[in-house]
Amino acid sequence: MSDNGNSSGGVGFLGLLLLAFIVLKLLGFIAWSWVWVLSPFWIPLAVTLVVIILVSVVQAIKGAS
Repeated sequence: MSDNGNSSGGVGFLGLLLLAFIVLKLLGFIAWSWVWVLSPFWIPLAVTLVVIILVSVVQAIKGAS
């Protein structure tokens, strides 16, 4: 197997942002609620769930007619 230098995985932008927010919160530089500190994790998750629900509803309506 040849290694051409391409790799996948690792920490992405949202992971780094989450880590930065946690460090800033623990060091006392920001006084945000933990809900907002952890938002780089839960906001994309919530958007994904909303899209899945909307697609399911559209498919159900399309299948019913």
